[in-house]
Amino acid sequence: MLDTAQNRPDLPAEIARRRTFAIISHPDAGKTTLTEKFLLYGGAIQMAGQVRAKGEARRTRSDFMQMEKDRGISVSASAMSFDFNSFRFNLVDTPGHSDFSEDTYRTLTAVDAAIMVIDGAKGVESQTQKLFEVCRLRDLPILTFCNKMDRESRDVFEIIDEIQENLAIDVTPASWPIGQGRDFVGCYDILRDRLELMDRADRNKIAQSIEINGLDDPKLAQHVPAELLEKLKEELEMARELLPPLDKKAMLEGTLTPIWFGSAINSFGVKELMDGIANYGPEPQIQAATPRQILPEESKVSGFVFKVQANMDPKHRDRVAFVRMASGHFKRGMKLTHVRSKKPMAISNPVMFLASDRELAEEAWAGDIIGIPNHGQLRIGDTLTEGEDLRVTGIPSFAPELLKGVRAGDPMKAKHLEKALMQFAEEGAAKVFKPSIGSGFIVGVVGALQFEVLASRIEMEYGLPVRFEPSQFTSARWVNGDKQAIEKFTNANKQHIATDNDGDTVYLTRLQWDIDRVERDYPDVKLTATKEMMV
Repeated sequence: MLDTAQNRPDLPAEIARRRTFAIISHPDAGKTTLTEKFLLYGGAIQMAGQVRAKGEARRTRSDFMQMEKDRGISVSASAMSFDFNSFRFNLVDTPGHSDFSEDTYRTLTAVDAAIMVIDGAKGVESQTQKLFEVCRLRDLPILTFCNKMDRESRDVFEIIDEIQENLAIDVTPASWPIGQGRDFVGCYDILRDRLELMDRADRNKIAQSIEINGLDDPKLAQHVPAELLEKLKEELEMARELLPPLDKKAMLEGTLTPIWFGSAINSFGVKELMDGIANYGPEPQIQAATPRQILPEESKVSGFVFKVQANMDPKHRDRVAFVRMASGHFKRGMKLTHVRSKKPMAISNPVMFLASDRELAEEAWAGDIIGIPNHGQLRIGDTLTEGEDLRVTGIPSFAPELLKGVRAGDPMKAKHLEKALMQFAEEGAAKVFKPSIGSGFIVGVVGALQFEVLASRIEMEYGLPVRFEPSQFTSARWVNGDKQAIEKFTNANKQHIATDNDGDTVYLTRLQWDIDRVERDYPDVKLTATKEMMV
């Protein structure tokens, strides 16, 4: 955990009002729908699209790739900024599909908190658990939203128990559902002593709020059927005895999560969740770096690249580097030093995102996420500063689990294929290895669906049909050690050696036995399954 000095000055008001967070969940728990409603409440869009809706209503703003629109899943993380009350929200939507977990992992290095979306009927699912582990590694504060309460869902205590057991985190209710499925009428807002009633007629309408004085207020009986009111009182009494109260410090340390209940598709419970992020969520945090940490209140500007997206605009072959500002007040046109190459870069056309719409960013503060269009100079893990040699740490790259050979449909276009593969490798969408013997490339990914996404993107963005073919290798490891040891090792194992797109040496393996053999025969060479994205 980063040391947070007690005697730090207050953050400048502009930085303190920023909340930068990601939404994580299992596919289909309703994450993209929730993102849409956030934009709706932030006044950023007039009509929320749903992933499952038809025609015009279906155009969700946060899924911009053709494949995302066709399949109704998010495959690349997208960033959006909008204002809510007096706060500036920077929201990063992440892919829920486990085949894209690496993109998600890196995205979580750029946020200060996460919202975990859980399906009321299914509870904690496998992918939620994996993503939660990542948040745990980074001690990220987590706010939970239990979605789809207007459908048949499980008992509330059961859901809370499951979160506590599976994720080993304390849970405190911020709201409590009244009824479920067809009988779901709304929620009791525990934090503000209010009754929130759901309107099923208009999905884009904000719920009606009724202020009450505690559970004995006669106003409750006017809006809630008697048997549901009885049940609500009983459950809340049990909850108060069994569950801890909301403790902001425990939440910021990542040991306690407040849970809100609602239905994103009916715009219900979303505003309470947003108030929760504004009031309880962390302001921009200290960033781990070498040789020293970066504090958000420093006057000098610094930021780091956590994602590169190629061809966001297929007409221009552009690449946009997503940069999380770590400190200072950035203004358009500033010259920043690209620490890896030590060259100055004039940032003349930075953009802010509203999903796939972008507008020029005249300024940005610590906590904001901006896009810098470039032609391949910026890579994941790069740090930009006002001259100081700082490198942000903790952005990992994982060894791929699946390897395949790749061939262009037209043999004359091998050069184009190489260019396309290198671009995807720099974007972090796949690992590309060049074996030291023979021609051709081997592509490595974390999940099988990524091969489909790559093939469809290479065809759409480069007009190049490709086929992926089985490879004799099953996984890859980076080779570390001193220069002589590595040289001796590579000369003796040429048929297994390749280089990745950064030029680092990689050992391609067929079986676990290959790895064991190397550990036994070459004690001064180390094989690793992750590599820090820092050059």
